[in-house]
Amino acid sequence: MKHLYIITLAALFVACTKDDSPVLSDSVAKITFAISGDFTLTSHDFTRSLTADGKDMTDVWVLDYVDGTLVQQLHQSDNTATDFGTPTLNLSIGTHHIYFIASRGAGAVLNTTTHALSFTSVRDTFWKDYEITISGGTSSGNRSVTLDRIVTKLKLTFADAIPEGAATFNITPSSWYYGVDYTTGEPSEATANGTITVNIPSSEIGVVNEAVSIFGFSSATEWTTDISLNCKNSADAVLGSATIAAAPFVRNRVSEYTGPLFGDSGSMTLSLNATWDNSYNGTW
Repeated sequence: MKHLYIITLAALFVACTKDDSPVLSDSVAKITFAISGDFTLTSHDFTRSLTADGKDMTDVWVLDYVDGTLVQQLHQSDNTATDFGTPTLNLSIGTHHIYFIASRGAGAVLNTTTHALSFTSVRDTFWKDYEITISGGTSSGNRSVTLDRIVTKLKLTFADAIPEGAATFNITPSSWYYGVDYTTGEPSEATANGTITVNIPSSEIGVVNEAVSIFGFSSATEWTTDISLNCKNSADAVLGSATIAAAPFVRNRVSEYTGPLFGDSGSMTLSLNATWDNSYNGTW
């Protein structure tokens, strides 16, 4: 299981004291969350970056709830800023559920009424429900929080050469999740028979074993969906197609399929992916 670790640092709130230990106010604690761990955090030239699997995260959301009510929220969207990955919150006395999401997905839409964070293009995403109680007697110090990956990934490898004129690969799952309920971490925003299109650069024409991947949100319980695949030219004519029946998916696992797209027959096989959890591989 891939994790993301967050260290919390309580800031000094009592002035003119000779005590070097941070002291919390009776009414509020100023907490800075520094993201590190499986997200590699680097600082250089007054900028910071958060990376997972070699890809930079682009957004961090922090939503603070007390007694089921949203009391404050923060969105960091400039991943070149000096404070990116170190969000700071002023926390009042009480028990807080702080929901953290870090992602590099595109087209994000946050709906605090339905508790949904959805994307037009899902990419690697991590989440955590972190509970903290602030009181007048709360001792300061470091606290760590682990964020877990909440997406699955489908990787397709096309075993035959991409023909001349090929323009797009089109992947259509019978069901796919484009959002997450940020209070539970469970997938939301299910779409039926939505097509994900991947453009084919001219440099890939003639290439064998070309691979493409798509991300979707997933629960920790395995589920299945049928998938239709095709390749089209610029005139929208189908050059090759295949289907995968009951492809299995689960959070933090890659389902890898390999097979021909332009031949007369084909199927896909199972294998392992060491970067994530054990992969599922099949044939079409």
